[in-house]
Amino acid sequence: MKNTPIILRRSVLSLLLTTFAIVLPFSTAFGQEGVDTAAEAVVSEGVAALDSGDTAWMLTSTVLVLFMTLPGLALFYGGLVRAQNVLSVLMHCFAVACLASLLWVAGLYSLSFSGGNSWIGDLAHFWLNGIGIDELNGNTFPETVFVMFQMTFAIITPGLIIGAFVERMKFKAVLLFSALWLLLVYAPVCHWVWGGGWLGSMGVLDLAGGIVVHATAGVSALVLAAMLGSRDGFPKKLQVPHSPVLVMIGASMLWVGWFGFNAGSQIAAGGPAGMTMLVTHISAAVASLTWMAVEWIRNGKPGLVGIVTGMVAGLATITPASGNVGPLGATLLGFLAGIICYFACGIVKEKFKIDDSLDVFAVHGVGGIMGTILLAVFGLEVFGGFGVDDMGKQLGLQAFGVGVVVVWSAIATAAIVFLCKLTVGLRVDQETEFSGLDQAEHGETSYHLD
Repeated sequence: MKNTPIILRRSVLSLLLTTFAIVLPFSTAFGQEGVDTAAEAVVSEGVAALDSGDTAWMLTSTVLVLFMTLPGLALFYGGLVRAQNVLSVLMHCFAVACLASLLWVAGLYSLSFSGGNSWIGDLAHFWLNGIGIDELNGNTFPETVFVMFQMTFAIITPGLIIGAFVERMKFKAVLLFSALWLLLVYAPVCHWVWGGGWLGSMGVLDLAGGIVVHATAGVSALVLAAMLGSRDGFPKKLQVPHSPVLVMIGASMLWVGWFGFNAGSQIAAGGPAGMTMLVTHISAAVASLTWMAVEWIRNGKPGLVGIVTGMVAGLATITPASGNVGPLGATLLGFLAGIICYFACGIVKEKFKIDDSLDVFAVHGVGGIMGTILLAVFGLEVFGGFGVDDMGKQLGLQAFGVGVVVVWSAIATAAIVFLCKLTVGLRVDQETEFSGLDQAEHGETSYHLD
């Protein structure tokens, strides 16, 4: 009798296991059938269904991309300038982020992504009119999240241009230039490529911004730097970065944030996002080592500023191609970025005599353009890529897309700079430039050493 409870417990357990084994296949089949039916209904009706995993990933990606600008880009650029201009660079990055956010909500999002025609969107979503918390806009996450994700791209793109005019441009001109540039360059190009415009419809590929971000910012930076004029003593006397430590910290934040930039552009938490993240990392690592090796051979020593600049070049180059290349293609792109962008820096400063202070064109412009065009090659299956079947046709499309955007960016930027000169003025006076913008423009200093 004393063994009865044990026998009873074993019997009950056995009965439960048997019942579970019988019921499970039916319940699984029924549940899966329900899921499949629901999925088929969504696909057949063309209705997007909310996916919490995709939503969480896009929220995370949005935070990562904003992290690239604040504080990543701000610290990266801040460390590269003289000590008396650090605060001005941080101020530029922060103020442009706020300005771009407001303009994006007011109308730039609508001009980029809603209705309109092949050239520009309409103002149907003026001040985000009609976009509620439950709107999905064809994706598997709320449109509010998409608005925020794309806003971070609109923030960092004019932020990149800051590197071309540090230490010598009026703060008023920075704000006016950035606002007009977002309206006349960024929003139209964004619509052309990503918003249903004519370049995207033609088949031009650009997953995360080789054209929309890096080509526009790089070319505009070159034009602006040329029209603004060089710093005193350039090119014989180049300014030494006041804090390589800040440069490395900021660059590391850029590297981390870039995963949201590229992998987030897959607009879903799935296999493509995983591959995009992988190739992004590979390209950055290879470009860093390549740049370091070239600098080591030429200068005799490997520098910290050099290796992290190579990383940025690798990231800019892989950006447009990260949705089409595999690990081998990413390795080759990173290798080319480390070499070509390195020598492009010298060509811009020494041959063209343009004081693109922090090498925006050489790193972002050249890298983004190179990655945009070469995705037609490294996206082929023979290189482990995908999405490119006809290299010749795709190469033509990519080159055409780049060419159009380069020309438009240059012309529009020249017009904006001319307008800024006529209105608020463009450049600080010689005394302010010599003493630094921190105190003269903002009434504060970054370091108090007394």
